[in-house]
Amino acid sequence: MELLSNILRPKCLNDVIGQSHLVGDNKILRNMVKNKKIFSFILYGKPGIGKTSIANAIINELDISHRFLNATINNKKDFDIVIEEAKMNGEMVVVIDEIHRMNKDKQDLLLPYIESGLIILIGLTTSNPYHKINPAIRSRVQIFELKEINKEDIILGLKKAAGYLEGIKIDDEAFKMIADSSNGDIRSAINLLEVAYYSSSDKKIDVNLLKEINPKAIVYYDNNEDGHYDVISAFQKSIRGSDPDASIYYLAVLLEAGDLDSIYRRLSVIAYEDIGLANPSIGPKLMAAINAAELVGMPEARIPLGEIVLEMALSPKSNSGHTALDNAINDIRSGNTGSVPEHIKTNSKIYKYPHNYKNSYVKQDYLPKSLLGQRYYYPKDNKYENNLNKLHNERKNI
Repeated sequence: MELLSNILRPKCLNDVIGQSHLVGDNKILRNMVKNKKIFSFILYGKPGIGKTSIANAIINELDISHRFLNATINNKKDFDIVIEEAKMNGEMVVVIDEIHRMNKDKQDLLLPYIESGLIILIGLTTSNPYHKINPAIRSRVQIFELKEINKEDIILGLKKAAGYLEGIKIDDEAFKMIADSSNGDIRSAINLLEVAYYSSSDKKIDVNLLKEINPKAIVYYDNNEDGHYDVISAFQKSIRGSDPDASIYYLAVLLEAGDLDSIYRRLSVIAYEDIGLANPSIGPKLMAAINAAELVGMPEARIPLGEIVLEMALSPKSNSGHTALDNAINDIRSGNTGSVPEHIKTNSKIYKYPHNYKNSYVKQDYLPKSLLGQRYYYPKDNKYENNLNKLHNERKNI
């Protein structure tokens, strides 16, 4: 019997749940379909938020020749066959799942056909393509990021799915619990609904049944409808606020939910967003703790994670690093830019090599002329940054 989540897979863009920034009225992908012209692009985002659904919907609406491939499963011969089919048809959409895993041979094979337009690539990936996709592929495609589906949209999807389950009895509280425990994954939410339906003797789904099926889901659910994102937010804010007890409590909540991936991702952000230059050793220490947690698995993973969370909560804090970058990005986006100075361009003959000078420092300008004197970095008052700033000021006074 086919899974309900597959039965409900969108046939057109109107069926897609969420992602209104891409498929809503007068948005990019909607207009491409409306104009009956699409270009190669990559969709990336978390599992279960609509990447394959959008690809299917576009193909169905355009009624265009297509093939689905998986970068890890399909071999080079499969790719050769698709290219020959494309040559016979004159054009073909090729959807490649897990495109971040596509090896160099397959990439080299596809590149000229993507460039010529014979193949229109729709790549699907959970990994950031700016880090994981070969630059040669990236330069030939547009990249669109999918956003997490909000709880309200997931509930709408669940209610639609419930219409396919004959005689189902479910109340709003159960819908909300499923949505809260789904972590933004609509496929996971629909799968849980279907499991609950067939696990019930009378086709009734309530909170008690859901707790039996997925006891960890209750961690993200209470009468105030606080959910996963609130716990993650509280976790970061407790560490940022230097409260070790609250930090450990929210770590325990996440561990009880078995949500190691969210723990790893959020701690990696905190290490550089909230602690940063106040304690630059925390990044490598965190990576070591994550590696140890992955190596030993649960329940022992809680030990290195508990220790690193306590150290992060107790650590001095600084956000000067990422705010400096944000300041520079804001300048660039507002058009406040300039040309690279002549003396630091590639192969410049007038560049002064700092290592040839005392203390490996020589006075020369690096910012574009139009930005001379502009400041982006403002140090915070902590031991490490104070020492760096002292050294920086000593250099300037040479």
